[in-house]
Amino acid sequence: MTVATVDIGTSPDGTLVIRPHGTLADADAVELQGALEHAIRHTRPLRLVLDLADLDDLDPINLGSLAAACRLGDDHHVAVFLDHPHATIAERLTSAGVPVHRLRHIDGTAC
Repeated sequence: MTVATVDIGTSPDGTLVIRPHGTLADADAVELQGALEHAIRHTRPLRLVLDLADLDDLDPINLGSLAAACRLGDDHHVAVFLDHPHATIAERLTSAGVPVHRLRHIDGTAC
């Protein structure tokens, strides 16, 4: 990724956690889409958590990728959650079609 970096790890319960940091711009889209697709279609954890606490901003392409990951997860029986988004990012995600129940802990408070 260019300006943004992404950490990927697994929690003790088997949840795959992806943590982007910084700003996701159009130059990051292909790599993010590939990581999400690989995680959902090939790794197939029971849960995939996108921890957005350190995400400063994202462009419309990456916004759409996160929304599409929720739908792809449903198709492959992987529960996808977006944790700790800033309120403005959470609003944009819901506008892009992310169901509200997928967003957890908006701005550090339980959703």
